[in-house]
Amino acid sequence: MAEDGIPGRIIVVGTGLIGTSIALALRERGTEVLLTDRDAASLAMAVELGAGEALPDGAVGEPAELAVLAVPPAAVAVTLLDAQKRGLAAVYTDVASVKALPLKQAAELGCDLTSFVPGHPLAGRERSGPAAARGDLFLGRPWALCPAPESRPEAVAVVTALVTACGAEPVVLDAAEHDEAVALVSHGPHVVSAAVAARLTGAGETALGLTGQGVRDVTRIAASDPRLWIGILTANATPVADVLEAVATDLAVAASLLRDGSEGAATHVADLLLRGNAGRSRIPGKHGGEPSSYAVVQVVIPDRPGELAMIFQAAGIAGVNIEDVTIEHSPGRPLGVLELSVSPGAAERLSEELRARGWSVPG
Repeated sequence: MAEDGIPGRIIVVGTGLIGTSIALALRERGTEVLLTDRDAASLAMAVELGAGEALPDGAVGEPAELAVLAVPPAAVAVTLLDAQKRGLAAVYTDVASVKALPLKQAAELGCDLTSFVPGHPLAGRERSGPAAARGDLFLGRPWALCPAPESRPEAVAVVTALVTACGAEPVVLDAAEHDEAVALVSHGPHVVSAAVAARLTGAGETALGLTGQGVRDVTRIAASDPRLWIGILTANATPVADVLEAVATDLAVAASLLRDGSEGAATHVADLLLRGNAGRSRIPGKHGGEPSSYAVVQVVIPDRPGELAMIFQAAGIAGVNIEDVTIEHSPGRPLGVLELSVSPGAAERLSEELRARGWSVPG
């Protein structure tokens, strides 16, 4: 163990997006990383990306300080049992997005829970696999830790050091509480996103040609790997079902009222929209702080290389920090509308700078 508590040697079991990203983050901190994966191509890609060296088959040698099990929820318990039988490490953690079921299964298999600290980094991308991995994937993101009652404090300290070394913020909570929380803020929304996106499969070309940023925002996460998500959803089935039933009730009531067309229908539907406003306003803001209100500066930009870089440079010259960026492309035209979210006091300054440099800024 290094003086700053960061593990000096770890083993990562599973070289997908999360496992490889953890490996890259730790390599940047000087940790020795050994990788293993049943998928030889995935393992080779992770090694080529500089995430670590392949763990020699059957040659564990001296146990690592920590083994990270970057496998799907259904595989956590059996992978933990195998790793402990092989003596891969002194401490073990996982990164599956469901905690209660894998922990229950590990106990039933007779795993040593004193050395196991379940974990879940709340970070990811629509893309999967080692090619999508990034060493900065976890910066500023929450990382749930759900120690079992049997987990040794020393083991919790080792896994906490891993989390902070990756730039994430450790959040300690109960496994069941974790699963209910992620059902509400991650797993349920994914199914809702998929349901909206599924309606587009039968859409005509006219409707698709009118696609705007709204439907892109709502369906963005629906592009994720279905094979990965069916494992997550089935492992957290009851909490997700509770969320979906509540959403379905709201939607069913709204549909019934709209179809009814009575004078009071608009009032009842407006209540749902207002509750939506209220819920959206509770989402934490930058760095987990209070929600922030930003001004949006719209810029019409041509679709050509270097355009975004020049706009960001202009923002830097104007001394304006860009908080968020979205681009909506114009159908059939080599143009787009760039929306830059900035602090309200900086909006006019940025607009003036961009107009002075020749960009079209409405308003």
